[in-house]
Amino acid sequence: MTRDGVTEIGMIEQQPHKVLIVEDEQLIAMDVEDMVTSSQVDADVIGLASDKKRALDLAPMADIALVDVNLADGASGPEIGRILAETYGVTVIFMTGNPEMVENGIKGALGVLSKPVSPRTVEQTLRYAIARRRRERVVPPAMMRIFAA
Repeated sequence: MTRDGVTEIGMIEQQPHKVLIVEDEQLIAMDVEDMVTSSQVDADVIGLASDKKRALDLAPMADIALVDVNLADGASGPEIGRILAETYGVTVIFMTGNPEMVENGIKGALGVLSKPVSPRTVEQTLRYAIARRRRERVVPPAMMRIFAA
């Protein structure tokens, strides 16, 4: 039995990692949300954002963000990713059909996946992001292009 996030023996419970999906195509966003929630990773989707304003509104609640490049307000994904990483400490992975738009890397972001992505790739990416947040040495998913640190 728990009370206020503390078990009876005084251990703090591990909270699920909070994932923000920044994607303006509603069907794709819902598909990615389903991939996250049906994965074997301890993660919850905290929200979907289709533009910069909504993404930054949700930023304080997020641990990990899957960010498209082209959004409802234009090619704002790279700027959103930089802000999420630098200001909010969010672990950012770009997921886009236009990986060349971030090929030189974005400060603070881990890397980029080319769409379309499979559920397995999303699960591997989340595992990688969680391990990196824990500062563990880990091999990135084969489908991810890693940005230089």
